[in-house]
Parts: sequence; structure tokens; C-alpha cells
Amino acid sequence: MLSSLTTGFVTRLRANDQAAWFELWETFGPVVRAQLMKWGNGRIGVETVRDLSQETMAALSNSIDRYDPARGARFSTWLLAIAKHVLGDEMDRRMAAKRGSGRRAATLDDAWMTSANTIGVDEAYEAAVFRAKVEAAIRKVERQCEFMDFEIFRMRVLEGQSGKDVAAAVGVSEPTVSRRLAKVRDMLRSRISETVATFSFTPDELAEGERNGLLQSPNKADDALFDEAVGEIFLRQRELRAAEDSRGRF
Repeated sequence: MLSSLTTGFVTRLRANDQAAWFELWETFGPVVRAQLMKWGNGRIGVETVRDLSQETMAALSNSIDRYDPARGARFSTWLLAIAKHVLGDEMDRRMAAKRGSGRRAATLDDAWMTSANTIGVDEAYEAAVFRAKVEAAIRKVERQCEFMDFEIFRMRVLEGQSGKDVAAAVGVSEPTVSRRLAKVRDMLRSRISETVATFSFTPDELAEGERNGLLQSPNKADDALFDEAVGEIFLRQRELRAAEDSRGRF
């Protein structure tokens, strides 16, 4: 069964909740666009990629009623299968236009529920989807916690500055930096858990946070690993968005 967080979010999408749509677009838009650019292999431009990624998000919501959790498709499989269908439909349209013939829109069948291997799902793509979930959790924490607390977290974890340098920059003691950092870290662990649950269709997906060392029982060693993992994910996401900007803003 889908988690209550997942079904609640999908309900908001189907009710045309604009905040839910923006969250979906902001979180997974870069992943979908990167995959479409890879598949397009220079045959489609930036504007087309943007349009196709929007179509993917719309089709994602519209197909939820057909989802069968017993067949075991992950959220990432669903997302990628729909993106591939949308791209294929666009390429068929272009070929039909060249031939001057009519074209019947392809139908998105239910093969996506099981055939992950046939649509290009690989470890790199799965990792990109997980990083998108963590980045979404970071944004939520930034909006919810106190400004100074997040600044300390940003400098210490996302930018990799030393505790001593952070303390000097914000004018507090190192123990204060540690206490405020721990507060944000705990909040982020909770938001990562919620975000993973929102976009998870299978038990395997639900376990992603723990598998990646982000939801373990906190102790000093785990905290250091958590900070390192989050910092690396944030850096990769920043690089992804910078690559988009270099091609032209979406």
C-alpha cells in the first residue's frame, strides 16, 4: 500500500493544488530534464525539454489511479517511464510532421509498473532521484528553522567550513555552533524521512534514507557521516542546476 504521505500528496496533485505541483516540479524537474537531454542526444532543444518535463509531471498525476503497488514499481520507475513515453510521443509527432501524415497519440500502458530494466533505470538515475528528495528536505528546513540556525548549518555542512571559522563568522562560541547545528540536523533527519515517504511506492524506497546513512540513530560518528553525505548531495545538486543554467534557464 502507498503511505499516507504519498496518497495525501497525490490527492493534492489531483485537486490541482498549485503548491503541490510546484513542489513536484521543483524537486524532480531537474532530474527529468537531465534525463530528457540525455535521451534527446542533441535532437531536442532546451525549450522542448522544458515543455516535455511539464507534460511528464502532468501525466504522472493523471496515471496514479492505475498504480498497482503489488506489481512493485518504484516512484523513480514510474517517473522515468512516463518521461520516456512523453519523449517518444514527441519524436513520433515530429516524424509524422515530416511525412505530412496524421498521427495518433501513443497510449501509456502499464508496462512501467514492472519493466524498470527496459526503460533505462540505473544506479546513477536512482541516485539522482534520491538526491532530489534530500535537496527538497533541505529547502523545507531552510524555510522552517531560524535564520541563524540555518546559516550555521549552511556554513558548517553545506560549505564545509570548520566549527571555529563558523563561530568567528557569526560571533558565537563553538559549543553554541554545535548546539545549533544539532538542532538543524535533527530537523533535517525528520524532513528527509517525510520526503522519502511522500515519494515512495515500495518498502525498498522507504529504506533509502537509512541505506544512505541519513536516518540512522544519531551518535557522534553518525552525525559526522550524515553531515558529509548531506554536504556531498547538496554539492551535486548545485552542479546539476548550474549545468541547467549553462544551457539556458528552464
